[in-house]
Amino acid sequence: VDAKVVLLGQESVGKSSLVERYVHGRFRPGPYQNTIGAAFVAKAMAVGEQSVTLGIWDTAGSERYEAMSRIYYRGARAAVVCYDLTDSSSFQRAKFWVNELQNFEENCRIYLCGTKSDLLEEDRRKRGVDFHDVQDYADEIKAELFETSSKTGQSVDELFQKVAEDFVHFTAFQVMTEDKGVDLGQRSGPYLYSCCHH
Repeated sequence: VDAKVVLLGQESVGKSSLVERYVHGRFRPGPYQNTIGAAFVAKAMAVGEQSVTLGIWDTAGSERYEAMSRIYYRGARAAVVCYDLTDSSSFQRAKFWVNELQNFEENCRIYLCGTKSDLLEEDRRKRGVDFHDVQDYADEIKAELFETSSKTGQSVDELFQKVAEDFVHFTAFQVMTEDKGVDLGQRSGPYLYSCCHH
């Protein structure tokens, strides 16, 4: 697995459905079994010429598994923090997870994911979380924002494609910076050597 990705969010926001849609291309209308602990799945994908495998940890949303979820996001390169577009309390819970990540996993990129957008297509009045409020929050924490539907597939592939692309670009940037460091070291070698012979 190249990139460890963790899904966080209140229970019943649809994290497992998101993974099901992305990895298997299907949607199972409920009732869903609540995830206990975490479920793991890996998916290989292409970013340009490169192949990347996302290792996705779908964590339990129940507060009683909170301590366990912390184990799963350790070392994660990306976190998809989910909230239900029809439920404002789930967005408050998403903010809790963002704070956790900022405190304990500084190098983890955060992606905000509103779920169940198909319910809004049916009835706009069901929206419980204002898009502009979330966009402002996303800008504040430097996160990408996606509104998705596991039922229709809306923006699901785009979300994980963005996660993979950011991972590849960030890794390439790291390697480039490390290489530059090495180059500088090598250049200083002969320079020091010539100094010593003056």
